[in-house]
Amino acid sequence: MVVEGVSDAEAVLLRRIRAAIGASVLVSASMDLHGNVSRALAHAADLLTCYRTAPHVDVRATRERTCRNLVACLRRGQRPLKAWVPVPILLPGEQTSTRDEPARSIYAAVVAVEEADGVLDAAVWVGYAWADEPRNRAAVVVTGWERGAVARGAESLARLFWNARAEFMFVAPTGSFAECLDAALRADASRRPFFISDSGDNPTAGGSGDVTWGLTRLLEREEFRAPTGPTVIYASVPGPEAVEIAVRAGIGATVTVTAGAEEGDIHAGVEVVLQVGSVFAILTKLRKPYHLERDFTQLDLRPREADVVIVKIGYLEPELYAMAKDWMLGLTPGGVDQDLERLGHQRIRRPMWPFDRVFGTDPDLNARFIPMSDEPLTGVDE
Repeated sequence: MVVEGVSDAEAVLLRRIRAAIGASVLVSASMDLHGNVSRALAHAADLLTCYRTAPHVDVRATRERTCRNLVACLRRGQRPLKAWVPVPILLPGEQTSTRDEPARSIYAAVVAVEEADGVLDAAVWVGYAWADEPRNRAAVVVTGWERGAVARGAESLARLFWNARAEFMFVAPTGSFAECLDAALRADASRRPFFISDSGDNPTAGGSGDVTWGLTRLLEREEFRAPTGPTVIYASVPGPEAVEIAVRAGIGATVTVTAGAEEGDIHAGVEVVLQVGSVFAILTKLRKPYHLERDFTQLDLRPREADVVIVKIGYLEPELYAMAKDWMLGLTPGGVDQDLERLGHQRIRRPMWPFDRVFGTDPDLNARFIPMSDEPLTGVDE
């Protein structure tokens, strides 16, 4: 998470928890692999692990591993050693999906490190690309009982990630929003439904979800002005007042409403569908990501029968990915713009790939052993 005025929110939260529970209590935490692990966070936690898939199909398995690791330490009556390696790479999830190389091989190697004698857990974070804090970058954490095995595992994963830095590519063909729409209209029936990610305003990546830019550009297109035009589903724009007006008017009514630019929460609350020409635009009371087929069918929309489906998302979640006959990642504006250099980071540590393509020397990828949480942390948060 990002908290205005706080550079390392999770570490601050955990320090406050420590103040309440004391330093002797074991703390085990699971995280999204798109998060950040500073030296301070690694110090305050005894065990850290994260997802090994993106899209995240191992959420439950990760939570279970977190609990099992904690129980293993309690039974052993010992805190594990913690090796942390920061890696100066900062990439969006849309370039690090485990569906594709090189992330697929990197995360396969995590399992191999964990299985080594003397190792309890291994984890690789790709970092959170859309914040501007010194902690934003990739990181490796390996925990266990045997110092040599823990260090070797951490360093091998860090080197694997670093050596692959130039191989990370977007998970799908990319283009401007106009280029994506043009491609969708050119696609024949065998390539429909054609999905487009309005990626710059993806609420699951930290976007507000209420940027109206994509829907505005869509409604400007002549091709979709008539109800007989190509069928387009757009998900979605929050508009609490617009939703109330539509609900009062009832199904099939004609309404004039304004929606968007009103931040909400992650669950829609109430949803309505407005038809404008051949565009079926979903408006929500609160913001909501659309990841499942039932998100659409519950609204009497049939995404499999649509010509184009536009979602505020980055890489397609599994059900959408399986449904799409073709898709493109729209490089659209918003809080989670995929063009990282366009955002103008000021506070991240430099040099940092891909902001810097030339490094004077290779980064230090040696394992840093982090003190136990009941021992003082010294040195800078590298």
